[in-house]
Amino acid sequence: MSLDLVLARVTELQQMLSPAAPAPSPSTPSTSSTSFADQLLSASSPATLGTGTTAATGAVAGRPASSVGQAIVNAALPEVGVSEQPPGSNDSPRIAQYRSATAGNPGVGPWCAYFVSWAARQAGAPLGNQGQGFGSVDQLWSWAQSSGRAYQGTQQQPQPGDLIVFHEHVGMVESVLPDGRIQTIEGNSSDQVSRRVHGPSDAIGYVRVG
Repeated sequence: MSLDLVLARVTELQQMLSPAAPAPSPSTPSTSSTSFADQLLSASSPATLGTGTTAATGAVAGRPASSVGQAIVNAALPEVGVSEQPPGSNDSPRIAQYRSATAGNPGVGPWCAYFVSWAARQAGAPLGNQGQGFGSVDQLWSWAQSSGRAYQGTQQQPQPGDLIVFHEHVGMVESVLPDGRIQTIEGNSSDQVSRRVHGPSDAIGYVRVG
């Protein structure tokens, strides 16, 4: 037998006699991976998901709930349905509260401007250079123009809490509907605080409060 065959046979025998190396055990997930998974599940749970979408339109709350505009809407919404007592009187105990947000102890009268003045004050953003509020739509609109707060719907899209000004009437924007119409909340609309929908061209302009 040649030397090469002998050496090959010896190598073969050594391999047969050597114990097989243990198979590698499956790797255990690292603590950091588990922690990340837990965080991901926690972040996506209903308790931690955000709720900044408005139910009325599905539009976001491109303005967060803490913004001045949304705070005005939040103040106004619970008032929907408040009505004059008796009807046609421009008065009721609650409407008297709206008037109280306007300086000068104004008397009973058309109260749409009183209502938006009250809602803005409730949100911490009283209307007027001295925060005096307004009982007149014309005075409110003049202040908005002189202070750079007035704008047209063709210039920018209204946002929740902006005031919507008509001829001798004012309300506030609750939201912009998907078709571009404006959902509003208005005082002194059919003798009560009402929710309405208007076409974008119905208004003479808008006022950015916040």
